[in-house]
Amino acid sequence: MTGYFLAFAVVCELLALLTGFNTLSLLSGGVFLFYFLLHIPRLEGYARYLMLVTVAVLAGLTMSGRLSAAELAESARAAAFYGAFLGSLGTMQCLVRRFEVLRRIHDVLLGGRPGWLYPKYALTSCGIASVLNFGVMNLLCGALSETLDQRGITGDARLRWLRSVLTSTLRGFALVPLVAPTSVAVAIITREVTTLTWSQLIPFSLCAALLLIAVGWSLEYRRFSQVSAERTRMEGWPPGSGRLVMVVCAVFGLMALLVLLTPLNVSRAAMLAVPAVTGLYMWHREGRIRPVVAEVTENMAGLHNEICIFAASAALGIALSSQVPPEVLARLIDGRASEFMLIAAGVLILPAFAAVGIAPITVLSFLSGLLGQLVITGLEPLLVAVALVIGFSLAMMLSPFGPSVMLLSRFGKISRWVVAFGWNGRYALIAVPLMLAFLWVCQMLRVA
Repeated sequence: MTGYFLAFAVVCELLALLTGFNTLSLLSGGVFLFYFLLHIPRLEGYARYLMLVTVAVLAGLTMSGRLSAAELAESARAAAFYGAFLGSLGTMQCLVRRFEVLRRIHDVLLGGRPGWLYPKYALTSCGIASVLNFGVMNLLCGALSETLDQRGITGDARLRWLRSVLTSTLRGFALVPLVAPTSVAVAIITREVTTLTWSQLIPFSLCAALLLIAVGWSLEYRRFSQVSAERTRMEGWPPGSGRLVMVVCAVFGLMALLVLLTPLNVSRAAMLAVPAVTGLYMWHREGRIRPVVAEVTENMAGLHNEICIFAASAALGIALSSQVPPEVLARLIDGRASEFMLIAAGVLILPAFAAVGIAPITVLSFLSGLLGQLVITGLEPLLVAVALVIGFSLAMMLSPFGPSVMLLSRFGKISRWVVAFGWNGRYALIAVPLMLAFLWVCQMLRVA
């Protein structure tokens, strides 16, 4: 019965977004807390550890008087939003088993010249995720897992498919903070530094994204060529393709209406549109509401570790950022060398902390709070903010405890340590110094 609590919390937050009634958001945060504390033994190690640490920190700060009621409420609302963010967009997975074209999306994407497969996958993943965020991970990873199981692809061939397709999906998804105005990273930074806008960041972050695509392209070219040769060739479009186009158009149409007619931005509109259209389509096909509710609830329950990490990370990051004193790190902005030290730290700290188990969203919330205070002391924030976005992008690939890597690990049935370090280790060793060199050139050009 408690399995419905998670879906109830998501629905409460979606209603809060739609109505602007913040009490519903607080209720959602409370239900998330109750559910995860009740299911502590069922959570994976890191999710359990992060939830307990978050509760302990919030309780300690509140009882010591360092966290006000308003700040505690803001932490609860942040947890509700990011938990619902993942839960609502995860309903995309319910469509995979209903559309053959989605089940065979990898046969579609693997067509064409092998040399272009990596950028095709990365850009497709980035493009979908720019609107649907974690929906793309559920879609592409879930479809691949079912494809390999149905065809009995095992051993080295399965590993080759997983490594090529899933890493390109993950790396494409990780480009979203660099290019999308709807990304969580951009929202956090621009909230703390109100003088910055996405349009100021995009010239630098877009160049960084193109460099990262080039790195992955050079590493995955040969492996993708082998995978392409093993795909099942399609004779025309699978049945139901036209119906899928109509469903997707309905999702985007509802999103557009919500953006035009309400104060909601694109990300919040997607959180409402995806589960609404998905649920209505499932109801239409099934003819009954009860199996639809049961399937959606089961789908969200399957994401409980990832939802827990996202919700707890957001609450912890908001609470810690409110504790930073105004004078922190102010002396580091004296001189150009120290400014580049901050830029380099922005690139390195996020992936370094992610690699040892601290979720990137927690670290980014904390560092953005520091950046907002440094701006008051006279720091030019643009390149430091770009560095933070790049660092967040790299951290998404290198965190074995991040929701994106955990989703990929679960669908691919492979260790998250292999995904984070084995598959992306060499990529990171090339990308990090390349990003530092790129930012150094940008700083020199701005100074000149």
